Amino acid sequence: MKFFLIILLLLPAVSWADVDADFMSAREAFRVSNSAKLAAAAAKLKQTPFEPYATYYQLRMGWEDKDSKPIKAFLAREEDTPIIDQMRGEWLKMLGKKQRWEEFAGEYPNLMNADAELTCYALQLQRKTDDVGALRGARDIWVNSASMAESCVGLFEAAVKSGVITPQDVMQRLRTALESGNTTQAKKLLPYLPIADRLPAAELDAAAKNPQRYLSKTSFVKASDGRRRVAMYALQRLARQSADVAHVQFQKIAAIFPEEEKHYYFAWLAFAAAKDHDPRALGWYGAAGDIALSEQQLAWRARAAMRAQNWHEVWVSITAMTPQQQNEGTWRYWKARAMKELGHADEAEAMWAPLSREYNYYGQLAAEELGTSPGAGIVSASFQPSAAELEAMRSRPEIQRTMTLYRLGLRTEAAKEWDWAMRGLSDRELLVASEVARRGEMYDRSINAANRTVEMHDFNLRYPAPYREAMQAPLQEHALEEAWVYGLMRQESRFASHAKSEVGAAGLMQIMPATAKWAARRIGMKGYRKGLIHQLDVNLRLGTYYMKNVYSQFDDNPVMASAAYNAGPSRARRWRGDMELEGAIYAETIPFDETRDYVKKVMSNTIYYSKLFGHSSESLKKRLGVIAGRNPANQQADKDEI
Repeated sequence: MKFFLIILLLLPAVSWADVDADFMSAREAFRVSNSAKLAAAAAKLKQTPFEPYATYYQLRMGWEDKDSKPIKAFLAREEDTPIIDQMRGEWLKMLGKKQRWEEFAGEYPNLMNADAELTCYALQLQRKTDDVGALRGARDIWVNSASMAESCVGLFEAAVKSGVITPQDVMQRLRTALESGNTTQAKKLLPYLPIADRLPAAELDAAAKNPQRYLSKTSFVKASDGRRRVAMYALQRLARQSADVAHVQFQKIAAIFPEEEKHYYFAWLAFAAAKDHDPRALGWYGAAGDIALSEQQLAWRARAAMRAQNWHEVWVSITAMTPQQQNEGTWRYWKARAMKELGHADEAEAMWAPLSREYNYYGQLAAEELGTSPGAGIVSASFQPSAAELEAMRSRPEIQRTMTLYRLGLRTEAAKEWDWAMRGLSDRELLVASEVARRGEMYDRSINAANRTVEMHDFNLRYPAPYREAMQAPLQEHALEEAWVYGLMRQESRFASHAKSEVGAAGLMQIMPATAKWAARRIGMKGYRKGLIHQLDVNLRLGTYYMKNVYSQFDDNPVMASAAYNAGPSRARRWRGDMELEGAIYAETIPFDETRDYVKKVMSNTIYYSKLFGHSSESLKKRLGVIAGRNPANQQADKDEI
């Protein structure tokens, strides 16, 4: 570390352009296995923070060399970079595959992040001295991990053969695979079952392809256990598509199922119906009897009860959760809310009091329930690090690597370096790092660091507001609240102007290309082309226009507008209730996990931005408002909708 600090202080600022070019050259040479080009680039990176990367590339290209001393020397380094632990994990997998157990045993204890594949290699080694303990470890992976890594297969087979993994364990894993629709994994599990219990693989494929056709065309007279289980899988798949159709099909063959499986079916049907806002969900949950429900099934039982205004059932559902699940902010808030509605205000307030001190959506709601201002006192003087603190943080090799990787557009690699660098930092150091990132316009990394503090906070770093000058024109053009726009933009892109999602959304406001083209046409933007979506003023103008459009469509309600911005207007429209719903219940019962989390965070962000901007602020509950029930007018799509 000290060596690199000295080198960094000696490096002239203009040399960073050379470092960028040399690093990218080394990276490309590694990708195409050009050892000569890599050696030349590595020589130039020798006394820079990227020397560990160049060395990693060279060692990986010499993977098959018999002499492992250079690799061991690299792994023994003290430099603070994730590339060393990445190398360690890859090296250990190679050692495990080749059963070089002595070397594996020497290096494995130093590994920071072990996945299931590496854990199974370690268990293979453990079997040599502790067979029973190793097989019990394999069962833990079987029960708790979705992985079916090749290194685990032999362990699983031995554990099944010895009875450590029981037929019930196999059936539970099979059921989990089928519940998630993973027929590929389900078929891999079939050989672990007794022959009499195996599901017919061809029928499993047919049920996956067209569950309704399978159920209609298959005879279940004297059905085997395997065929009955395929029928249950088909009913599960069908329930996701239509609770009505699934229940009709179930009634035709209900007699083939024992009582416990009927209860299992009703629990699954109720879960699917609750996510579809079907009012029959609670009745079907009741038909499930006392069968154990999963965390998700319990969560949606509580949400179905919220929409039905059945506060006793909300309380019962949350009380049935594990202590860990009940401790989540979501359920602490709603359990207290149910208690208040049931006439136990004192107990509710006792639950809300500690929650109200947390800086999040539920903390804000809890504070308002107690009559206090959420996040009171957050607007204080910004954290002011000294020049020496900033220079020391900026000079750290891991920070330099992050900044370079970020500048080169390698955001995944930059995030890994940053997260590694943040480990073990004090609150003050985290805020210094956040300020360094902010000044380097790495706003997502700045927020990342500021969010980690425990006692010492700076909300100006947690909720930065870059580009405010550029934002003023589109805000005025579309008459939008600045705090809400920033609340949404923070959630969309963390202010990374070149952010691009997996589905193609781009820029600060994460606009889909089709949406951008539509918005440009609507506002008469001449000469628009796809590449302009990343241009700051264009992205802001198109994004705010679309925000205004969905805001106007949905009764000027920011909850529904935020849901529409993320998941589309037709879905936001469909999620209304038959009767009016308070906005908090609408948000809580959005069936898409991503959109539900998104809407709550946008609304929470809006409150904080309003305070930081010094604007007069409505309460969160008032902002959430009341969502009108479905009627012909509010279910009709805008004729110009995308």
